[in-house]
Amino acid sequence: MSMKKEYVRLIFGLKIRQLRQDKNLSFKQLSESTGLSVSYLNEIEKGKKFPKPDKVFKLAESLGVSYDQLVSLKLSKKLEPIAVLIQSGILDNLPLEVFGLEASTVLELIAEAPSQVNAFISTLIKIARNYELSQENFYFAALRSYQEMHDNYFEDIEASAILFTQKHLAALPQPIDATQLRTLLRERFKVQVSPIPLELFPALKSMRAVLDPEHRMLYLHPELTPGQEVFQLGREIGFQFLGLTNRPFSSPPSRIHHFEEALNNFKASYFAVCLSMPRDLVIEDIKAWFNQPLWDPAYMLGLMQKYEASPEMFLHRLVNLLPKFFNLDQLFFLRFSDDLSKSRDNFSMSKELHLSRLHNPHRNDLDEHYCRRWVSIRILDHLKMDANLSAPRLDIQRSSYVGSKSEYLCISLAHPGGSGTNYNLSVTLGILIDNNSKRKIRFLEDSSIPFRQVSETCERCPIMDCTERVAQPTEIVRRERDFRISQQVELLKQLTNSPQQS
Repeated sequence: MSMKKEYVRLIFGLKIRQLRQDKNLSFKQLSESTGLSVSYLNEIEKGKKFPKPDKVFKLAESLGVSYDQLVSLKLSKKLEPIAVLIQSGILDNLPLEVFGLEASTVLELIAEAPSQVNAFISTLIKIARNYELSQENFYFAALRSYQEMHDNYFEDIEASAILFTQKHLAALPQPIDATQLRTLLRERFKVQVSPIPLELFPALKSMRAVLDPEHRMLYLHPELTPGQEVFQLGREIGFQFLGLTNRPFSSPPSRIHHFEEALNNFKASYFAVCLSMPRDLVIEDIKAWFNQPLWDPAYMLGLMQKYEASPEMFLHRLVNLLPKFFNLDQLFFLRFSDDLSKSRDNFSMSKELHLSRLHNPHRNDLDEHYCRRWVSIRILDHLKMDANLSAPRLDIQRSSYVGSKSEYLCISLAHPGGSGTNYNLSVTLGILIDNNSKRKIRFLEDSSIPFRQVSETCERCPIMDCTERVAQPTEIVRRERDFRISQQVELLKQLTNSPQQS
């Protein structure tokens, strides 16, 4: 949706308001000097109207500026951050309607309180610079908020996947395989499939799929697993079947230019998972799994194998379905990466999703060390020592967080990053342990599931005898120091007010 005209009106209105206020003119006074009604001036300042040239001349004369100054899109230094926001295109690239907002509402907010918005935007810009927050990071953060707002379940995409399956896959054996999807892409959507010639394009070794839209050719990495190939083919079918034209042409995306690209990439990926793990079948399998009296890792791995699902696909599908069909909405999903080319301390959280509220653990961008007691981290350490592992490594833990009454059942899967990469990945599903989850998951009370008390980061951890600690508790020391100082200040005040000092 183009916002250019709205932006021009808004900038003009902000300039009129600033000039009027600088000259201490009321609406009535400016109305009398220009012959324009108070209501019309009010609409101009709110960015709803743009006057004709003769009226602009009257406004310029009354406000003591030239016509060119008034119609210029350049704002004063005071309002410059707002101009940066308007001209950056961020509002253009965000489909505000998916968040229940209208563009006019956002523009009116800016026009109503430019000074307050100016301070807020300046703060955001400084934070973005300090944390190197790119526009692309902003889009992905907005996408996570969109997913969380909908409990990560999208009925329209589920319905589209069911419709496609009924039309094109119902008579075929399950699970679907790559041959079936290649045929559908070729015959239904006129998209050919070919391996990426890595000997000619070695820089593409980290890409799993690349689409040449002009020649309708989908190139796949030649070393994809069967499950990965099915996902990439299903993702491309998702783009085609859902009519998602504003999209990235590689997987993973090499660059996201607009929020709509990030959103459509998510929709196509969601569609692909729906094809590989049909909703109704998976729901029945989850019910049977949760009804197991004891934790059995082989049972869960068997479900993954049944659908030929990657660890991330399997856990993501659980996050789709558990809130909607099992009333388990207090949960989180995390993905960690371990860069094998660096030290053992180089763990980073590369993805997170929190439903219902922000749960522990969550991302920390303060260059601190994530707690090594987390199953997400421990499983990566174990994977590093088991280089010949053929299947994903699976681990489970009940985690109680220091300083919180919250306890979670955490299930983690770890595996190598894949061809062309030098890192390992772990994905974790965390489910809040409460009366509801205890009723739904029988094996949750299995005494064989290990229990550990965990913290956020080593720097903020009060567990002083922790053997996994890799950094000193600097934040705990700082807080204790500040507490002692505040105590001493209060004692000093009491001494000053005591009778002996009077």
